Amino acid sequence: MIRPDDLAHCHNAIRHGSLSFHAASKLLPASVRDPALALYAFCRLADDEVDEGTHQAGAVLRLQERLDLAYAGRPRNAPEDRAFAAIIEEFDMPRALPEALLEGLAWDAAEYRYNNLSGVRDYSARVASAVGAMMCVLMRVRDPDALARACDLGVAMQLTNIARDVGEDARMGRIYLPLDWLAEAGIDPQNFIRDPLPDDAVRGMVKRLLAEADRLYLRSESGINVLPIKARTGIWAARLIYAGIGKQVRRQGYDSISMRARTGVSQKIGWVGQSALRTAMSVVTPKSPIVFARPLDEVAFLVDAASQSRPNHSRSGAVLDILADLRAREAALGNRGQRA
Repeated sequence: MIRPDDLAHCHNAIRHGSLSFHAASKLLPASVRDPALALYAFCRLADDEVDEGTHQAGAVLRLQERLDLAYAGRPRNAPEDRAFAAIIEEFDMPRALPEALLEGLAWDAAEYRYNNLSGVRDYSARVASAVGAMMCVLMRVRDPDALARACDLGVAMQLTNIARDVGEDARMGRIYLPLDWLAEAGIDPQNFIRDPLPDDAVRGMVKRLLAEADRLYLRSESGINVLPIKARTGIWAARLIYAGIGKQVRRQGYDSISMRARTGVSQKIGWVGQSALRTAMSVVTPKSPIVFARPLDEVAFLVDAASQSRPNHSRSGAVLDILADLRAREAALGNRGQRA
């Protein structure tokens, strides 16, 4: 399916770019691990281009063009693109899923901020749950209930990332904390960006984010236990490793401004052991009724897209609108550069 040299490139990119995912992926069966690493390499490449580039809007627009080419069966001549095109063909990957990720990256490029927790979940659905839904597709899982729990896990992971990176994001001019929480605390967003401080109010917001993440981690567990049994240990490992980052933030007194939570190799080994145990227990554990909980409103569109038996090639108006806005921004920047 995926060219061996392209797959080797993707393996190497993830080995150096995402230690947590690489560690968890070792526990997946090869039939899932290889396309998962290729998928994650493409998603990671997309995220890095937008995150680290000097022209973020242009990076998003180039990614949209690469997505168009991949779905047309004419991927750009790059290992990640060729591998992703192979995944599209082999697994009937619904286009709405990578487009949701693209939309989230476009929100980053447009420097969106989010008025409330629902807005933060909207963003998390796009940049994290979309990947979780794509992982289900790679496992040949199209059941809406399992997909909903995978999306819970994605939102939980992203909320953990946001809680860990409050200070780092602020120093880059970004705020992912809900603006209504800042307003309740009497914190002006611009002042916070200029001088982020780990005061009691900010620590309280980090605590609230992690509490919401924990709620969703618990909801996600019932979904892990209905995945193909050979894939469960790897997904359990991802769940425990990311939740472990949140635990480290707690140990630091919810201060994610003056320090950044990190986990060690021995901790990861411990979580991997727990993952194997939980998988073994899942064989004899009755299905939890939590698996049937309705999806979060913010991820329902992903569940609908991924549960379709054939890929959806239509693009949502929301994606087109944000891309049109970014094109206008790029054109305006180009015009100013020419006048200068």
